[in-house]
Amino acid sequence: MNEQFNDQYWMEKALEYAKEAEKLNEIPVGAVLVKGNELIAAGYNRSITDNDPSAHAEMIAIREAGKALQNYRLIDCTLYVTLEPCSMCAGLLVHSRIKRLVFGAFDAKTGSAGSIMNLLQEPKLNHQVEITAAVLADKCGENISAFFKRRRQEIKALKQAKREQQP
Repeated sequence: MNEQFNDQYWMEKALEYAKEAEKLNEIPVGAVLVKGNELIAAGYNRSITDNDPSAHAEMIAIREAGKALQNYRLIDCTLYVTLEPCSMCAGLLVHSRIKRLVFGAFDAKTGSAGSIMNLLQEPKLNHQVEITAAVLADKCGENISAFFKRRRQEIKALKQAKREQQP
């Protein structure tokens, strides 16, 4: 690809993968890994589907990228993800030597790229990751908020239906 794509372009791609997660009734988080302005790998949340607590969008994209690049070090790669990574995924970014993280929505409960901690730029670690935050943050956040709103409504409806069935 000769055309230079920007952060918004790649975040839109990550949002497309988030839609795939939502189709599976997973938390709609998507990720794409880019090197030299080329899509190397992508992933979306599959923890429930795969019965795997580590099957976060970032994990899946990074695993695929390692295979595609034939290297466990992802030097000069950028990871775009629709939600700020948790500590598990942030640790993976450090270990895989991702150069740059671009994320959409902040995660006030588990975000480890600045919200509750900044594991990616911890000076005691042997690698620090560049961070660009809040790219298409409103769109990414609305996507996740709408998902949880729908889930709460579904749970409430199920509880109501159970109460109505009781003699």
